Amino acid sequence: MTRFRRLFAEHLAPLVGSDVDSVAEQIGAPPKPDMGQLAFPCFPLAKERRSAPPKIAAELAEQLAGTEIPGIVAIKAVGPYVNAFVDGAAAARAVLPEVLGRGAAFGTHDGGGGAQVPVDFSSPNIAKPFGIHHLRSTVIGHALVGLLTASGYRPVGINHLGDWGTQFGQLLAIWEKKGDEERLTAEGIDYLLALYIEFNELKKDDPSLQDVARDRFKKLEDGDPECRRLWKLFRDVSLAEFERVYALLGIRFDDTRGESFYEDRMGAVLDELESKGLLKESDDATVVDLEEYELGVALVKKRDGSTLYLTRDLAAAQFRWDSYDFPRALYVVGAAQALHFAQMKKVLELMGRTWHDRVDHIPFGMMRFADRKMATRSGDIILLEDVLTEAIALAKETIVAGANEKGRENPDDLDELAHAIGVGAVVFNDLKNRRTRDVVFDWKQVLSFEGETGPYLQYTAARIGSMVAKAERAMSTVAVGTDEARTLAEGIDAAQLAGQDELRLVLAIDGLRESLDRAVTAAEPSLVADKLLEIAARFSTLYSNRDWKVLSDDEATTDARLALARATRQALVNGLDWLGIPVPARM
Repeated sequence: MTRFRRLFAEHLAPLVGSDVDSVAEQIGAPPKPDMGQLAFPCFPLAKERRSAPPKIAAELAEQLAGTEIPGIVAIKAVGPYVNAFVDGAAAARAVLPEVLGRGAAFGTHDGGGGAQVPVDFSSPNIAKPFGIHHLRSTVIGHALVGLLTASGYRPVGINHLGDWGTQFGQLLAIWEKKGDEERLTAEGIDYLLALYIEFNELKKDDPSLQDVARDRFKKLEDGDPECRRLWKLFRDVSLAEFERVYALLGIRFDDTRGESFYEDRMGAVLDELESKGLLKESDDATVVDLEEYELGVALVKKRDGSTLYLTRDLAAAQFRWDSYDFPRALYVVGAAQALHFAQMKKVLELMGRTWHDRVDHIPFGMMRFADRKMATRSGDIILLEDVLTEAIALAKETIVAGANEKGRENPDDLDELAHAIGVGAVVFNDLKNRRTRDVVFDWKQVLSFEGETGPYLQYTAARIGSMVAKAERAMSTVAVGTDEARTLAEGIDAAQLAGQDELRLVLAIDGLRESLDRAVTAAEPSLVADKLLEIAARFSTLYSNRDWKVLSDDEATTDARLALARATRQALVNGLDWLGIPVPARM
């Protein structure tokens, strides 16, 4: 939480008979600056005190009258709220030295204590191209890794590949009829997709093909040498495709293993389930009956003895617990799999795993283009690599057009710049949305340098960097993240930053740490994205004011505003870095 919210909460808490954290959670921002910067609602106290909220607010304000709270100059009752007024100069003196002194570490902390948190994300299926529908899990998971790292955890990015299951039986079945290794070498994963589509077309006229597929997968599980050879071939081809896309996104994993890794661990899971009397036989499968928990029946083994997703996920959960002793284990998987994870957690609980409630499904909505559905089975798929490549190309066109319009040469690092902007635009377009909502992809919106977009944030940070570089002042040349930068910031005339717009910006910057904590708790990267957009908007309000110039003939004013500008840029750079988005030095 911001330092001033906590100070206010610390003085309010004993008066309302509650703990500081609970009070702080209730404190918000008034709708208008002339009403103060912090507002505590008295509605929850009305029933307990049998009094009207405005009267309670007046009583609390009177009790706090004359109390010295660092940085807070006045406390007043405003209707049913107790409002605090923060001093702009005091806020600048408190916040700016910390930002410029800590630099890249600003906003981060060690609250996680180095605990390991496995984050299961991306996890595409082998033998299917990397589609745009994989983007959400990939970038949300990657952002969570960054946010957890900034919070002092040691996240373990896990790519849990879908490299096992009946889909491989389907590929093996069609391969017997149509397989061509020369075409596979030449066409790669596209050829595997074509075979998968053809199998599903043939199955429409001949449903018995699905029985063939089940048989082939059973042979694969039983270790048939040819089935294993082909499976490994399909897997290697797929991994080469995936790595190319991950390279475009700048994403790396700490642990890449497929469901197949747990093949020799699933027997122990089934044996334990049986020994504890949890298994039942149904018509075509072995199940764990969860009807009494309103979770249906959880399938763990087919009639032919082959395993299912749940079996493998139970084995994987145990492996991760044994490996990491985690406080949380995050599974960034679409909302459609909510029942699967609810069943998995319940089965873990029934097995006596005391850590079952540390397993968190992090659901998200769909990614789609307007009026277009995507399904691998039908072949109607938008490749993520194509989207990223197009974004980079469009960013490059925009940069070149801007340079031509201003009569400038194209930048020497045009390709790198276009990559940072194009990919950053696609990633931020996803992360700015609440993850449970569906995201509609719109090119014009994604790549805009205005509004709530990645390029807008990158441009704001780059523009500040260019402006600061023009100033021939120590405040502009001393590297941030140093004691010298902190000392310079401590020496500014903070009275130059006492206006309401400056105060709003300083408080927004100070709130970056709070947004990080909330984002980690809720596994919601958009909360940091919201804060970055607020910071950029607050700075833009100042910068667009003709009477507010960073560089002027007055040295005290220039140094104070340079400190504020550099702190703004540092906050933007840090937050974007947590989300996995680079900031170019110039744009």
